[in-house]
Amino acid sequence: MIVRTLAEAEKSDRCVKAENGNWQSVRLSLKEDKMGHSFNITTIFKGTKTHIKYANHWESVYVISGSGKIETLDDGKVYDLTPGTIYLLDEHDEHYLYGGENEDMVVACAFTPPLSGKEVHDENGVYPADVD
Repeated sequence: MIVRTLAEAEKSDRCVKAENGNWQSVRLSLKEDKMGHSFNITTIFKGTKTHIKYANHWESVYVISGSGKIETLDDGKVYDLTPGTIYLLDEHDEHYLYGGENEDMVVACAFTPPLSGKEVHDENGVYPADVD
């Protein structure tokens, strides 16, 4: 059994911060844990806009607190994100993720295949297929 706390992970190299300052992701479960997925608690900072396209991963995102928006680039649809909302990137959907106007948004994210923990978005919003 593996047991770790968010507080412990926040003080370790499992806490990854975007170079542009838009988000912070605490990687609680990673590829090395051999669970077949990874699990993060991510904070999307207020007033930010992040371009994302997970070409190599599927992601499920559940909003814990705060608010934001997601805009899909293929069709221009915009969805409000509030606590209790989940979105599933089942088609590697290219999108913009917006932090709330007045508050940060905290989300729980599961990735398949699992992240190694070192991933950051490239210039196209993509995480590499596998980073060790």
